[in-house]
Amino acid sequence: MAESKSHKWIILVAMGASLGLMVLDETIVGVALPTMRRDLGLSETGSHWVVNAYLVVFAALAAAMGKFGDMVGLRRFFILGLVIFGATSVAAGFAQNETWIIVARALQGIGAAIVLPGSMAMMMIVFPPEQRGLALGIYGTTGTFFLACGPLLGGAFTEYLSWRWIFWVNPFLVVAIAALVLAFWRDPPRQGDAPRVDKRGLITLVAGLGLLVMGLMQGPDWGWTSLPVLALIVVGILSLVAFVAIEFKVRAPLIEVDLFANRTMASANLIIFMGQFSKTSLFIFGAVYFQHTLDMNAIQAGLAMLWAVALLPFSAFFIGPITDRFAERRPALIGLTAIFVSFVWLAATADGAGFMIMVPGLILIGLTQPILFVPPMRAVANALPIEKQGQAGGVMLTSQLLGGTIGMTILGIILVMTNDYQLVFGVTAATCLVIGLIALVWFSRPSERVVGSDDQPEGDV
Repeated sequence: MAESKSHKWIILVAMGASLGLMVLDETIVGVALPTMRRDLGLSETGSHWVVNAYLVVFAALAAAMGKFGDMVGLRRFFILGLVIFGATSVAAGFAQNETWIIVARALQGIGAAIVLPGSMAMMMIVFPPEQRGLALGIYGTTGTFFLACGPLLGGAFTEYLSWRWIFWVNPFLVVAIAALVLAFWRDPPRQGDAPRVDKRGLITLVAGLGLLVMGLMQGPDWGWTSLPVLALIVVGILSLVAFVAIEFKVRAPLIEVDLFANRTMASANLIIFMGQFSKTSLFIFGAVYFQHTLDMNAIQAGLAMLWAVALLPFSAFFIGPITDRFAERRPALIGLTAIFVSFVWLAATADGAGFMIMVPGLILIGLTQPILFVPPMRAVANALPIEKQGQAGGVMLTSQLLGGTIGMTILGIILVMTNDYQLVFGVTAATCLVIGLIALVWFSRPSERVVGSDDQPEGDV
């Protein structure tokens, strides 16, 4: 057990700040891109890759880095991730050309892929199962706050200081987080010998996820029928198929894919996938709808989104204790039902008639969106022993990132082919219905213990 139970709250502060730092870097860049493009002479493709390089590397490595954290020790691996993220943030701030900034952003993605699975793992280890919902709620609230502040901070730095400060601010947070982890975290005792690195699994997983995500991201720019996009997607899928085949055969797999034979594990990750899919539908395609169809300007569209965004931290905070009290199944199913109803409402009202009739759907999304993350994350954490929490965090992050990438792809294709926002929101609702029906059958009432005994020791922090 911990040296002091009060330490878990300090660890939670550090882990929430870690999440906030990583998601801040996803949103803070967008506002500064026009100025960066002018100062660095970025091409249109280069501008996209300032964002995409970070996300592609993050998505490709998150699952593998989560497993490595379990293998080598969360403390030192987490600190390594912070060092990489902080150093490459400084480098990005000093960028002088397109290649420099894109490479720095890709290296930032490596740091993020190490830090985020580690932060989830440490938080789940230090909190007992009956408090993990509360911890996840606070963790998510912190991340949501940083996410919402990203565009505002990016605009303020760009307007009053320099766009370079959107990167230079990161090392200050990195140092504070590292100091807390070094002072208050100790890895739990290792159970058994350190496993060997599954090199073939690592290569095929990283190649598969990286190529697939890159193909999906570049499809709108290069054309979905272009040879490079088709090659990236096909080779990515084949690499992932090879990865699964390898993992079933090796003695010490990189990712234990047979865990997904457990229906709670599989359905929990599907719910997380749906959570990010629905966020993409609202915050990307909803914002475009407000501007293109309702003739709002960018500021008006941002204010319109406040009907959903403003409630996210509030609901994220309270869903944790609710999940701790009622377990995961009931809140998760209620959340899926509410998101389904929300997008049915948006699909019915996105006919150009006006904005105010859409507001009830936006409010309901803001109240219930966090329910698609906290209960399934708690279920997965409670289903695995402490020596597998890093792997669990990496897998959940990969599910979330794929939800956003695949959501962007599918909904983008629909919009290009039909120019019908009602259909975009309707497909989101239909996807939610399918995953909801799967969860109704598969998602267990009590948290299932997938691997290991019922009496797992807690971390020594």
